[in-house]
Amino acid sequence: MEIGSTSSCSKEHQKIYQEWFSYADSDGDGRITGPDAIKFFSLSKLSRAELKQVWALADSKRQGFLGFGEFVTSMQLVALAQAGNELSQDAIKNSGGVQIQPASPASSQWFSSKSQKKIPLTAVTSVVDGLKRLYIEKLKPLEVTYHFNDFVSPLLTNSDFDAKPMVMLLGQYSTGKTTFIKHLLRSSYPGAHIGPEPTTDRFVVVMSGTDERTVPGNTIAVQADMPYSGLTSFGTAFLSKFECSQMPHPLLEHITFVDTPGVLSGEKQRTQRSYDFTGVTSWFAAKCDLILLLFDPHKLDISDEFKRVISSLRGHDDKIRVVLNKADQIDTQQLMRVYGALMWSMGKVLNTPEVMRVYIGSFNDKPVNESAVGPLGKELFEREQDDLLADLKDIPKKACDRRINEFVKRARAAKIHAYIVSHLKKEMPAMMGKAKAQQRLIDNLEGEFAKIQREHHLPPGDFPNVDHFRDVLSGYSIDKFEKLKPKMIQAIDDMLGYDIPELLKNFRNPYE
Repeated sequence: MEIGSTSSCSKEHQKIYQEWFSYADSDGDGRITGPDAIKFFSLSKLSRAELKQVWALADSKRQGFLGFGEFVTSMQLVALAQAGNELSQDAIKNSGGVQIQPASPASSQWFSSKSQKKIPLTAVTSVVDGLKRLYIEKLKPLEVTYHFNDFVSPLLTNSDFDAKPMVMLLGQYSTGKTTFIKHLLRSSYPGAHIGPEPTTDRFVVVMSGTDERTVPGNTIAVQADMPYSGLTSFGTAFLSKFECSQMPHPLLEHITFVDTPGVLSGEKQRTQRSYDFTGVTSWFAAKCDLILLLFDPHKLDISDEFKRVISSLRGHDDKIRVVLNKADQIDTQQLMRVYGALMWSMGKVLNTPEVMRVYIGSFNDKPVNESAVGPLGKELFEREQDDLLADLKDIPKKACDRRINEFVKRARAAKIHAYIVSHLKKEMPAMMGKAKAQQRLIDNLEGEFAKIQREHHLPPGDFPNVDHFRDVLSGYSIDKFEKLKPKMIQAIDDMLGYDIPELLKNFRNPYE
């Protein structure tokens, strides 16, 4: 997933890289920011344009700083540029890892061993650190004041900002979700079960770990360094159907996968699950960077439960990709009909005029059944598979942009939530008839939303789902809500209008 790595250099060279890194890292916080980079890399005598390219390739995740791994990549790119080679993503791979020469004794006085310091909250050394600070100082107070965590989404923690990008797989049973993950990892993960019957009966988070093991849901939900504490709101019934599967794997160092139970259809979906399945998928959808909806050519019907699940993904349309898996089980003519039927079904459920991107293939370890699809079909499958893998490879690089996107989306939702709650409070009588007034407001919630929209000139698409909001609101006493605090709203407007653009400006490529 990454160009260059610390594993590509010998222990001797790694020690030299570490010394250079300590020298370049003026704050001793384990990160090289723009000013440090300008000062240090100017010693290479490369042109500004070349250094701009070095930074862009090394900081491919656009974090706004270089950690030790990225620093090694940048040093190797500098060495390539000094040797007159063209810089590109494959440059180091093709060169077999260019090594820098050991420093001369004359320069040894430059090095000073600095202990790793914990970065204080007030220090902003990356885009993510900046978002953390803005959240704690400006957005969190608004969320707490107006109970945003009960209505929309739990409060964020440090682990939510630092978590690896996630990919969630959804689909009916036996559409190949677990096999798809196994295909990408090229090995099975602990606790994986594959079969024609509904085998995955729980939500499984597949992530990087030092050894192969499974961790129960109740344990993982209370770990402060994991971004799953919000799942405790779904209760023990859900946590007993949730587990974490850890294993050492290079792909899992960059991406975490979420395997889900098969969506039920027919008579089975009437047997209620012991937890809010749609609520859980909606919670994960907000955290995920990509959502893959898997279909089987023989299971194109979209059941009521699957329809509810897809509807719960509203607002995350940019993350959804559709995969028509096991497509080599039918011939080309049937595939054409199945593809058309799938597009028709999805169009009715998503209720959008745009056409979804559908990847066609057979994502397992078996060779494509060429006797069914023919040579043209095989070539199509390979190209579709390459497209999907390219989409997955882009996830770590786009993770920082995605975090900013989700943060801005959350801030806008919190602001509208504050307007709604304070408006409902304002509509309550001062003394008598509070119970009747509350019931009237709850019954006419759609009309109240329209009033708020007109009063504050807000886009209707940013408002929450009326039915869900009504359900949560019925458990509250509206009279106890807070009045509108213009200073808090102004702080959010300033954050969106000035603080975030300034943050992005400070952590862009320092050579631009």
